[in-house]
Amino acid sequence: MTQLMDQWARDAAAPFEGWDFSYLAGRMIEGEPPWSYLDLAKSAAAGAQDILDVATGGGELFASLAPFPGRARAVEGYVPNLSVARRRLGPLGVEVFEGNTRSSMPFGDRTFDLVLSRHGGFRAAEMHRILQPAGVFLTQQVGGDNLADLVAAFGGRLAYPDNTLERVCDDLTALGCEIRRREDWRGSVTFLDVGALVYFRKAIPWVIEGFNV
Repeated sequence: MTQLMDQWARDAAAPFEGWDFSYLAGRMIEGEPPWSYLDLAKSAAAGAQDILDVATGGGELFASLAPFPGRARAVEGYVPNLSVARRRLGPLGVEVFEGNTRSSMPFGDRTFDLVLSRHGGFRAAEMHRILQPAGVFLTQQVGGDNLADLVAAFGGRLAYPDNTLERVCDDLTALGCEIRRREDWRGSVTFLDVGALVYFRKAIPWVIEGFNV
């Protein structure tokens, strides 16, 4: 048992940077939705002249869309990720700004013809404000009931239970947006050892508040 505890402590102390889960390679298995967010983003970015990536993390996915046909910018609200994203995206000509996507961002009205957001929370009114009238907002969100069984097993509470497809679509429609495509999917996440769960909890602390080895 002591050896296990020592390993779990090492997993808890392992570095986590940006949005890179490579430490869990072979230790965590995630189901994949039937669509490809990356393919959708590449298609949308191909003809866009002013692109914004919202909650870019360490810029890992956004960097894979380069080279960009026009001006590309990114925004990240988690301060430790800013330097990571700037190191990765700066050489690609992408300026990374600090901003809280749930309140306000440092951009003028109607600035972008494409706004991307993969797994980053957002406020619909703020996305609508910065988007050009004929612009496109492409987002893939994590549902509010994600990992509900895991959270319940530890006696926790869901952090964002109202983050549902219906609520997000209603908020955007109320602002005058046209919903061109909407899909919902649920899959499984399998942790192959306890240490993998420990590391995952450290990387995403809001899933189970107060959790420790």
